[in-house]
Amino acid sequence: MNIKDALSMAVSVTPSKRQQQWFDTEFYAFIHFGVNTFTNQEWGNGNEDEKIFNPEKLDCDQWVEAIKSAGMKGMVLTAKHHDGFCLWPSKYTEHSVKNSPWRGGKGDLVAEAAEACRKGGIKFGIYLSPWDRNSQYYGTEEYNDYYCNQLTELLTNYGPIFHFWFDGACGEGPNGKKQVYDYDRYISLIRKYQPDATIFNDHGPDVRWCGNESGTARAAEWSVVPSELCFRSEVQTGPMPLAGDLSFICNSDNDLGSIGNILYSKGLVFCGSEIDMSIRNGWFWHKNEEPHSLDRLFNTYINSVGANCGFILNVSPTTDGLIDERDIVRLKELGDKIRSEFGENKAVNAEIKIVSESENGQSVIDIVLPEKTKIKYVVFQEDLTKGQRVESFRLYAKDNSDQMQDCYIGTCIGHKKICPIHIYAQSEVNTDVIRLYITASRAKVVLRSIELY
Repeated sequence: MNIKDALSMAVSVTPSKRQQQWFDTEFYAFIHFGVNTFTNQEWGNGNEDEKIFNPEKLDCDQWVEAIKSAGMKGMVLTAKHHDGFCLWPSKYTEHSVKNSPWRGGKGDLVAEAAEACRKGGIKFGIYLSPWDRNSQYYGTEEYNDYYCNQLTELLTNYGPIFHFWFDGACGEGPNGKKQVYDYDRYISLIRKYQPDATIFNDHGPDVRWCGNESGTARAAEWSVVPSELCFRSEVQTGPMPLAGDLSFICNSDNDLGSIGNILYSKGLVFCGSEIDMSIRNGWFWHKNEEPHSLDRLFNTYINSVGANCGFILNVSPTTDGLIDERDIVRLKELGDKIRSEFGENKAVNAEIKIVSESENGQSVIDIVLPEKTKIKYVVFQEDLTKGQRVESFRLYAKDNSDQMQDCYIGTCIGHKKICPIHIYAQSEVNTDVIRLYITASRAKVVLRSIELY
């Protein structure tokens, strides 16, 4: 197999319908809430008294309004964190809201959150921690039955779920042994009851961890990656020409999907990257913490949604069961900033001209505006149903002397690439022609959209 055949094989790897819907969601919230909120901890021990959970002013509609103000399109709720406390009245444990004073022991926070999302017109998702520091079964095979029973409750009682979130946290059980999670069984249950839901896990099947919690994407974030990394994903190709040992590859590596890596894979998969970050330093609410600055949050949006990733931003309700007013203000500021920067697409009346195009993927495309216009951002999307193709590109803007001036250098495009040319060029450009020069691509470029702001 030659390099051209290998590139064609890589281009053949495409997202499932559920993965494309996840990519189009782009920006959604995480909600960390539970007994840790009342003990001021990040990780609970599992022996917390259920009676401490009593958010007397809880209002999930308020959560949803705050989330929507930031422009987020979904919410993922921590139905159970590592402490094992369940926010729904699970019949498989006493460590749940049914033994708390909240709603007189008759409450179901998962139900209230799901209903608020439906009323508010956003998607609903669930996080169910595999690690359970309360369960007597943890560390035994019986725990997988317990977990699947709880998983089935969540999958069948709360309507459509768009995103199901697992992490890899795993400690010792009462018997001193770590739990062996039966992920194949968990995944099959989700596929059975919620076939449209994407599943997040370090190793797929649908969405993978970006490798950090600081809001940073790679310089080149590929969705087509070696199956050795995302071994729970569907392998869509045969072995690549130099197939060997990629057992060392991990989410924190700087290079995952470049041609130099994938040539050594035994088979390629499609698995997009998710940036996970909290609006504060902690994941649960702590009174003395302040939300991150607007600049940091907006830059994270650019470097996640705008770098071929999804962005899940954690927001933590207080002990009252409400989003902190400081966070509400910051979320609204973030949404206003996004709406302001990306409110009017200047390319609506532009003419798209193919200046040159070659079979090896290199091409030149001019975006011709009716008149000179100030431009800060250029936004591209590839048609991922045709595979992720672009390896690198450059942007140019025509100046007053009709010369093309360099204004951005980029790598991958993928689902979406936001190019802040005003930062690269040190000011917004005033031009009537933006030129896209695809310097390297795995096949002929197929763009889904071109936008200017």
